[in-house]
This record gives sequence, structure tokens and C-alpha cells, in this order.
Amino acid sequence: MTADLVRDWVQAHPLSPGDVDCVTAVMLKILDGKCKMGAVDKLVMAALYDAVKSRPGLRFGDEFHALIASARKSADETLKDFIYEKRVLAETAISRPVMKAFKAMIRQQGLFAGMPSEEESE
Repeated sequence: MTADLVRDWVQAHPLSPGDVDCVTAVMLKILDGKCKMGAVDKLVMAALYDAVKSRPGLRFGDEFHALIASARKSADETLKDFIYEKRVLAETAISRPVMKAFKAMIRQQGLFAGMPSEEESE
């Protein structure tokens, strides 16, 4: 159900190539185990990534998407370390204000509206 809600949200809220890069960077952070989001937010962001991964980004393309696909199947510590390095590079390429603005925009435009709270999902 989360995937359907996110897919509908993406259709109603077109994302720029820069936004796609932000989603990719967040997905890397989720996969390297350093993300501090709650479980529901991680599921929503993973669904958002799935909804936009075929769209062009400004900076990140096939190499990043192949890495993410591989890590989602199975990630040992060596792969997690590599993902961490790629994530740090990605976050360096995207300025902190751009990332903060992206996160604020998806919240303000209702990406998480209607999603179960952390308490409801446990």
C-alpha cells in the first residue's frame, strides 16, 4: 500500500532531476545503516526511490542504481563500507541546504500524509 500511495504522490508532484539525486542519496544512507529515520519513513523513502529511480538525475545514474540494487539483495560489511563512501560523495555533491529544502518540500507537499505512524506500525 505504501508503494501505491507514493507512486500516486509522485504523479501529482513531479520531481526535478536534482530531487531524484536527493532521493538517491537518502537511499544510500538507508542502505549504509547510518540513517536515523524511523522505520515508516525509511519504507516511504525506499518506495519514493523505487518510483523515481528510472528518471534521470543531475549527478547520479546507472552506477549508483546498480549499487543500490545490489545492496538491497544482500549487503555484507565490505559492500556497506563502499556504499558509505559513495553516500558521503553523494552528500558532498549535494549541498546541505539543497538536501534540507528537498526534505522540507516532500513533507510540506504531503509525501508522508496518510502513512501509519511509528506507533501504528509496531
